[in-house]
Amino acid sequence: MISDLKKKYNVILSHETAVARSVALATIKPRPFSVWEVLIPIIFIFGYMRSKENREVFVQNILFTKKMALQAAFDMFKKGRTRETEMEQIRSKTREMIATIPGGIYSDAIRHEQLKEIELLIDHYGRLLNSEGEDYDSLVFDAYRTPQRLSEFFGRLQEAEESVGRAAHNTLGDNADASMLERMNTNLRNARLKIAEKIFNSRLQSQNAQ
Repeated sequence: MISDLKKKYNVILSHETAVARSVALATIKPRPFSVWEVLIPIIFIFGYMRSKENREVFVQNILFTKKMALQAAFDMFKKGRTRETEMEQIRSKTREMIATIPGGIYSDAIRHEQLKEIELLIDHYGRLLNSEGEDYDSLVFDAYRTPQRLSEFFGRLQEAEESVGRAAHNTLGDNADASMLERMNTNLRNARLKIAEKIFNSRLQSQNAQ
């Protein structure tokens, strides 16, 4: 069993990173990208762009809200902080980013939708950190128990992510790559469908074999 909170944190982060990388591989075409094509879905990190490949930037964009929410959930358990305290800290940090990121491409509309996604993810990660299991799949199974409950969460998360994407598209206008955004949404949906099937089908087969 994973009893240490930090180990659970690392297991969850490792899983989210692996999903983000698989989605990036499926989404980004093997050709040179302009700045605007890279800066689409979630958040825009100029300093990171100058030093890393486009696909890795895409991965970090997907992980931006996930990392914030996971850290918040971890601090709630580890430091006894309240959910509202964590959200206020995140609101403050993202509010500052609007003023510091040039070009007006990180808008308040994007931030507003991100905050709703982060609140949803904090609850999800809190459930996982409070669960028992030997690995990520076990933590998710213990937290949700049925494929319907997990699918419901994935559906709500997908809606939240797509709302962020629409806000980014509206902010960037003609500079947005709508086809990339659509591919990313499809690949995220497919990845999570496979995750849910893997977690619950393997346990069903194990129970039938007993």
